Amino acid sequence: MTETTVGTQKRLLLIDDDPNLILLVKDYLEFRGYMVVTAENGREALEILEREIPDMIICDVMMPEMDGYSFVQHVRKDPRFDWIPILFLSAKGQSEDRIKGLTKGADVYMVKPFEPEELVAQVESSLKQTGRVLSHKTKIPDGGPKMQVPLDVELTPTELKVVRLVSQGMANREIASEMNVSQRTVESHVSNMLAKTGLHNRTELARWAIETNMA
Repeated sequence: MTETTVGTQKRLLLIDDDPNLILLVKDYLEFRGYMVVTAENGREALEILEREIPDMIICDVMMPEMDGYSFVQHVRKDPRFDWIPILFLSAKGQSEDRIKGLTKGADVYMVKPFEPEELVAQVESSLKQTGRVLSHKTKIPDGGPKMQVPLDVELTPTELKVVRLVSQGMANREIASEMNVSQRTVESHVSNMLAKTGLHNRTELARWAIETNMA
């Protein structure tokens, strides 16, 4: 079994209150080349999202403190995270359960127990689809509306370097390696730039850099 090209570049947030499932799924996904961060419930996962933004979320439905439904609703209401693909894992497999999960905001609904290869296939498919959507959004059509950013925004030299690399399509992990800093440092710079510009995500930040010839 070989690592996937997508997996070597992607970070996943895995949320489940079953430590055995967490261990098994985490080991399997890491073996396939993914970076996996774990949380035991939705509340803990929201705290993680404030520190780092994953490329995809895999979430149990029934959990203590904050269940999967409530967690996904929080994610979908926040413009910083609303683009992240979400895969629900649930022991409930009735059609009404699947419909509810998808209606609440999940992109994929898988029933436990599941085949690990099917999970990987669903993850890879969701990541590729998200990549296509984000790539399409960064392409600015002729005469399209420009990003609305205050004219007095000033970026530090380090922030300028980071935003140029973001506009080249590099992930935070790749930027950290390029600049020889931690990924958390890169994420901090990205968050600061989003706050300064009033933009919502890395895609808009990249588009703004291209429009203003910073890229």
